[in-house]
Amino acid sequence: MEILTEVILAIVAIIFLHSLRCFLLSSGKPWNWPLVGTLPMAFLHFHRIYDKITECLQAGNGVFLFKGVWFTGTDRLITTNPANVHRIMSANFSNYPKGPESKRIFDVFGDMLFNSDHDEWKCHRKITHSFLNDQRLHNYTPKINQHILEKGLIPVLEHVSKQGLEVDLQDVFERLMLDATCMMLTGYDPGSLRCGFEEVAFSRAMDDASYTIFLRHILPERFWKLQKWLGIGQEKIMTSACTTLDNIAHNYVEMKQEQLRISKDNEQEFDALRCFLTEDEAIGSTKHPYSVMRDTVVGLMFAGRDTTGAALTWLFWLLSQNPLAESKIREEMEAKLSWVDATDCWSCDTGELSKLVYLHGAICESLRLYPPVPFQIRTTVQPDMLPSGHRVNSNSKIVLSSYAMGRMKSIWGEDCLEFKPERWVSEKGGMRIEPSNKFLAFSSGPRICPGKELAFIRMKAVVAAILHYYNVQVLPRRSLEVDLEDVFQRLLLDVTCMMLTGSDQEIHEGSLSRTIDDASLTRSFGSYKSG
Repeated sequence: MEILTEVILAIVAIIFLHSLRCFLLSSGKPWNWPLVGTLPMAFLHFHRIYDKITECLQAGNGVFLFKGVWFTGTDRLITTNPANVHRIMSANFSNYPKGPESKRIFDVFGDMLFNSDHDEWKCHRKITHSFLNDQRLHNYTPKINQHILEKGLIPVLEHVSKQGLEVDLQDVFERLMLDATCMMLTGYDPGSLRCGFEEVAFSRAMDDASYTIFLRHILPERFWKLQKWLGIGQEKIMTSACTTLDNIAHNYVEMKQEQLRISKDNEQEFDALRCFLTEDEAIGSTKHPYSVMRDTVVGLMFAGRDTTGAALTWLFWLLSQNPLAESKIREEMEAKLSWVDATDCWSCDTGELSKLVYLHGAICESLRLYPPVPFQIRTTVQPDMLPSGHRVNSNSKIVLSSYAMGRMKSIWGEDCLEFKPERWVSEKGGMRIEPSNKFLAFSSGPRICPGKELAFIRMKAVVAAILHYYNVQVLPRRSLEVDLEDVFQRLLLDVTCMMLTGSDQEIHEGSLSRTIDDASLTRSFGSYKSG
C-alpha cells in the first residue's frame, strides 16, 4: 500500500514539475497541461476565445499549436502568417483540401462548391463561376437591388422610423439578403423582409440546419450518426430541415420550368435556374442536373444570406462608434452620386456605386476587423514544411484565423485595432488593393469567393440607401460579443460571425441626433439632404 502511495505521489510530483516548467517557459503562451493540453485555456477564455487566440498568435509570431486532449486527434495548428496562408491556399493548394469530414458534417449542401475537393470541386467551380461571371447577371443586379430596397428595406425602415420602434438590424439584413440571393438564384422574391417580420420556412430550415452543424462539431461523430440513424434529437430536426429545403428548391425549379415553357425570351431577367435550364453548354454537362441546381441554390442561399448580413451588421455598429467616418461617407455620396437630392436612391447603377471609394474602404475595414468567416480549416494530404518553419504531418488540421489576422501588428501596423477606412484609399484617391493572403475575408487562392464583386455592390447599395434616408442609433444597453455557436455552425462552410444578441437599433428619418454608448452628439452635414 505504501509503495502504491509513493508511486502516486511520484507521478503527481512529475506532473507538477512538468507543468511548472511549461508555465515558466510559456512566455505568455497558453499553458500546455499534461493530458488535456491547452483545453483549459479554451474553456477559461471561451467568452473571448477569438481575442485570446489572437494574443497567442501575437506571442507566437503568427503561429500557435492548440493541443487537445491526448490521443483524441484534436490538435490544431493555428496561423496568421501570410506566407503560410499563401502556401496553404495557393502555392500547395492541392495538399490542403477541406477533407471528407466536411462533406459528412455539411451533407445538407450536397456536392456543391463549398463542400467538395479536387476534380469534383473543379466541376462545381466551373458551374458557379460561369453563372456569377455572366455579364447578364451583372446587368440584372441593379434591378435586384432596386427591387429589394423599394419593396423590402425602405418600407420596413420607414415603418420603424415613423412608429419610433427598435429594430434588430441583423435580422433585417439577413432577411434582405435572403430575398436578394433568392432573386439572383431563382428569379423569385420570397418576401421575407416585410413589416410583419413573419417567420419564413426557408430561413427557419436554414437556422435549424446551421445549429445541427454546430452540434456535429462538438459531439462525437458516432453519437450524432446514431441519432441520425434512430431519427431522434437534433438529427431529427435536421432531417426535417433538409426536407423543407429540398421541397422549396424543387418548387422553385418547377416554377422556373413552367415560366420558361411560357416564355424564354425575357432579356430583362437572369438567374441561376434560368441559366441551368436553358444553357447547359454554359455550365458543362452533368448527369444529375437537378442535384446541381438543388445544391447550388441551397448552398449559395446560405452563403449569400449570412455573410453579407453579418458584414452589414458589423459595419453599422462600427460607424456608430466612428461618426467622423460616417460623415465622410455621406460627403462622398453627395459629391459622387447623382441621386442625393432625389427620392429614388435605389436607381443608381453599378458604375455610380463603384465611385464610392471611401465607402469601399469602410466595408473592407469592417471585414478586416470582423470577417464573416473568422476561421477556415484545411486538412493536409501529405507532410509539408510551412514557410514559418513548422512541419505538418499528413492528416493534420490547419486553422487559418482571419479574425486574428486583422489584428496582427506585424501585418497591419500598430494601429491595427483602429477602424480606419483611409487604410484602403491610395494616395491618388483610388482603392488600395491588399493581397488575399493578408486580407482573408473573401478567402484566397483558387477558392477565393466568386461573388466578391457582387457582394461589394450589394452592400454599397444598401448602405447608401440607409444613410441617404436615415440615421441609425445603436442602443447603448446592448453588449457586443461574438456568437461562438454561430461561428462553429459555419466554420468549415466558411460563413459567418455574428453579434451575440443581435444589433438592436433605432432608425430616425432625417434626424441628425445620435446616442452612442450613453454619449449624445449632434452633427451637421452642411448641404446634405437627409430624406
